[in-house]
Amino acid sequence: MLFLIFQIGNERYALDAAQVAVVLPPAPCKQVPEAPPWVRGIFSHEGSNVPVLDVSMLALGTPAAARLSTRMVLVRYTPEGKTPQLLGLIVERATDTLRCEAADFTGSGLAHDNARYLGPVMRHGDSLIQWVKVADMLDAEVQALLFPEESPA
Repeated sequence: MLFLIFQIGNERYALDAAQVAVVLPPAPCKQVPEAPPWVRGIFSHEGSNVPVLDVSMLALGTPAAARLSTRMVLVRYTPEGKTPQLLGLIVERATDTLRCEAADFTGSGLAHDNARYLGPVMRHGDSLIQWVKVADMLDAEVQALLFPEESPA
C-alpha cells in the first residue's frame, strides 16, 4: 500500500493514498455557520462544493500552520447511507509517501473514543506513524451538517 505522510504537531500520520483524489495547495473556503471550529468551510472543486476540515484543529485544537508544505488533500469519503463524496483535509508537511503493508501497522494500545479516526501505528525509523482512517473522521451529526440530504429544487 502507498500512504501519504503528514504531520499533526510534531507527530507523523498516514493517509491511505488510494483514498486520495488530489493534493492541492490550501485555498480560501466559505465558512459554515454553526460548524465545529475544525471545519474550515466549503471549497469549490470542479463544480462541486467540498467540505474542508483542518486536521490539526480537529486533533489538537490549533489551526494548521501556513507552511509551504501545508496542503489541502481531497479524499474520497462515504457518509453513512450516501454515495461517496469528496472531503478536504488541511494537513501540514504533506511532502512524503511511504510504501508498506497494512499489516505493518499494529494496534496503538489506546482507546481513541473521541478520536475514532486514529488507527493503528507502525514504527518507521526512530518514530511512530499513525494511520488516520478517513471513514471514521466524522460522527453522524457532523456528517448531516456537511453532507445534508439534497432537497428537490
